[in-house]
Amino acid sequence: MNDELLRMTGITKRFAGVTALDSVDFALRAGECHSLVGENGAGKSTLIKVMSGAYTRDAGEIFVEGKSVNFRSPEDAQSAGVVAVYQEVNLLLFRTVAENIYLGREPRRFGMIDWKRMNADAKAILDRLGLDINPRATLGTLNIALRQMVAIARGVSFNAKVVVLDEPTSSLTDREVGILYDVIRRLKAEGVGIVYISHRFDELYAVCDRVTVLRDGKYVATRDLKDLDRLDLVCLMLGKQREELERKGATAFDHSAAPVEVEPLMSATNLKRGRHLNNVSVEVGRGEIVGMAGLLGSGRTETARAIFGADNIESGSIELEGKRLKISEPNNAIDAGIAFLSEDRKAEGIIPELSVRENLTLAALPALTNMGVVSRAKQTEIVNNFMQRLGIKASSSEQKIRELSGGNQQKVLLARWLCKNPKFLILDEPTRGIDIGAKGEIQNLINELAAQGLGVLMISSELEELVEGSSRVVVMRDGTRAAELRGNQISQANIIHAMAHGEEKQESGVRSQESE
Repeated sequence: MNDELLRMTGITKRFAGVTALDSVDFALRAGECHSLVGENGAGKSTLIKVMSGAYTRDAGEIFVEGKSVNFRSPEDAQSAGVVAVYQEVNLLLFRTVAENIYLGREPRRFGMIDWKRMNADAKAILDRLGLDINPRATLGTLNIALRQMVAIARGVSFNAKVVVLDEPTSSLTDREVGILYDVIRRLKAEGVGIVYISHRFDELYAVCDRVTVLRDGKYVATRDLKDLDRLDLVCLMLGKQREELERKGATAFDHSAAPVEVEPLMSATNLKRGRHLNNVSVEVGRGEIVGMAGLLGSGRTETARAIFGADNIESGSIELEGKRLKISEPNNAIDAGIAFLSEDRKAEGIIPELSVRENLTLAALPALTNMGVVSRAKQTEIVNNFMQRLGIKASSSEQKIRELSGGNQQKVLLARWLCKNPKFLILDEPTRGIDIGAKGEIQNLINELAAQGLGVLMISSELEELVEGSSRVVVMRDGTRAAELRGNQISQANIIHAMAHGEEKQESGVRSQESE
């Protein structure tokens, strides 16, 4: 097309033998806002880093206004008019707005910085974007929203043809989001192309024209948003067909064993944290597995981290066994009997260079220590017990955990918490990235733990896990609890419908949380 600004064809990128992008195509038109969506590991971040010169591609071609380009650095991309504005604003707080906009490219006169011209040029760009910001103001005196606008203004100052916005509203209030939308509309009117990454469907449908879906590093589809139902977009992201949503029998969970009436164990009420959590409530009974569903960025992990004290909340309460807890950090939660298995096993779970023994007993070390010395005998007893109980496969307890399979690493992390005898267990993506055999073993183990009276909150992107493994499913959407499904209401179709529309299907017989 003659109005095409950017085209990427067959883009492939590998890291240490792992294919992050597998022959991905993407095209951006002049004056359009084009959303890039997909779950964790879909390849969105890798694609925009190739697009903006942060990564070099291993295969494929990139064209800007029909001309083949080969970006070796972000500077190359900026020279060609392709600029990325990332979620974390990476500017200098103690410099002025104008200095940040022209950082490294300050206009000069007689070898000295031409301050008058720089301030005037910065004001012209800010005015062009409809932003009432003093170019002489120190950046650190502005709120996060205006800093984000300055970062966009800096991008525009490169005579940008393509502007990439990566989660631009993650730290903004609703009013500030409106300012961003106005800036985007102004840029579109000038013919600038916007690549927009967000997990919030309301944003996509408010400001974007088309959407490209990636899944597992591969291109799935490009659609006009005005013609795409939200439910169909969710199906594309998750790789589901409407007619396949009722498929059963995919997991090792024994759904029939789920209790009907259970004693309350953990209650989190009206948790609020900025735009990440908006008065979210969830309750888990003793011996109950409660599933939590939602797309990436919906508030699932944010809820778990708030309960565990990893993220401080602005308001709300957490109770365990009827007692209100004061949780300001994870240590408070651990002492109360709460355990949390993070979704990011490598970054927040294992310590790769330590042994299985050292990783497994990490949380229990205070109880194994006398006068500052760890009892090796007690440590070995615990490790041997859990390696046998959980079927952890390793050459010995001294083998480095990084050498184990993903499933066995996950079992070690589960054992780390179980040796603390917790009352309530939060599992965030407990079977992600492990083979089908280990997945079944972990699902069986979760069943056994619940049968022994442990309360479990299980977050999963695998709908089969939630449908077959949960007595109730709480569906999150845009930081709110959109729906709660029980009994025969729990189906893949109903979960996806709530993800897309923020409510259960009316035929499910339960009103949405938002309509109450």
